[in-house]
Amino acid sequence: MQSNDARMLLQCAVPTALAGAVAATVSAVLVGGKGAVGAAAGAAVVILFMGIGLAVLQGTAKSLPHLFQAMGLLLYTTQILLLAVVLMIFRDTTLFNTKAFAFSLLAAALVWVAAQARSHMKAKILYVEPHSSDDVGGDTKKVAAGRATS
Repeated sequence: MQSNDARMLLQCAVPTALAGAVAATVSAVLVGGKGAVGAAAGAAVVILFMGIGLAVLQGTAKSLPHLFQAMGLLLYTTQILLLAVVLMIFRDTTLFNTKAFAFSLLAAALVWVAAQARSHMKAKILYVEPHSSDDVGGDTKKVAAGRATS
């Protein structure tokens, strides 16, 4: 993982974890211990799913840049569907408060998406690979689709 990828992951995970901590505190006050466990579990599920998705998306951007946008749309759709499946799986559990879990999961997902959008807007990502010092000579290269080709 490159440094800008790790930075983006950190800039998304930290606000989401903080939102999860706030949700766990509010749930503990309103519902009790099971509410705190449910809220913490909801935030943890979001961090896990969205973190894996971000890693997959960054890998796709580096290896198959022409599929980046389509992969992003497919990935976000899949993540939302997986979060809905998790909600359905735990709908009747007695391990934790399911309402605290659901609201925390929703809030954490919204915080993650907002943090990722902010992080991406602030990132200084080159959209064209600059020429290396080897290319300074008489060799001319065409730039096509963001990569230098001979």
